[in-house]
Amino acid sequence: MPRPRKFDEDTVVEKAAGVFAAVGYGGTTMEELSRATGLGKQSIYNTFGGKRDLFLRALERSTSTQVDRLTVELTSGTASPLERIRAHLDALAITFTLEGPLDSLFTKATVELADRDPEVAEAARCAYRRLEDEYAGCIEQAQTAGEVDAALDARALATYFVAVTRGMEVLGTAGADRSVLLGVGRAAFTLLT
Repeated sequence: MPRPRKFDEDTVVEKAAGVFAAVGYGGTTMEELSRATGLGKQSIYNTFGGKRDLFLRALERSTSTQVDRLTVELTSGTASPLERIRAHLDALAITFTLEGPLDSLFTKATVELADRDPEVAEAARCAYRRLEDEYAGCIEQAQTAGEVDAALDARALATYFVAVTRGMEVLGTAGADRSVLLGVGRAAFTLLT
């Protein structure tokens, strides 16, 4: 009879995501995953199937976290839809320039692996579509409220905001100043006004 697990899988996936985000998939070793999670290599294999399967779980967690965060920012509060988008862009500029590690597994994995790994590419496409849906919904609300020109293509604008915000993340990771990212976000916002 197998022994009961003495660890929480979600916690292990979260810790592994931090390692993958810090050094990428190619730079992560099983030894590093074992140290970070507190599990032996065999336990990782037995539970998750190995490094790749654990990585895919961590990537799913990272993408879901990004989408969930956006959903909250664009749907909560009493501010108008247009103001929620502006506040979201400002918040990203701040988040992407904070000291310390940034949960950039979503973007990092896309850049590192999507061109040669169909599963990663599909995970990225799915996440980008979900992000687009959130932006499009908020832009459509702003159009209904008369804040944004109804003739503008909400889906195209949503795709644009996904591209801009992922670019802001890359710039922030590379060390861009907060003022630079605030300027990028505010320039993008002017398309709506």
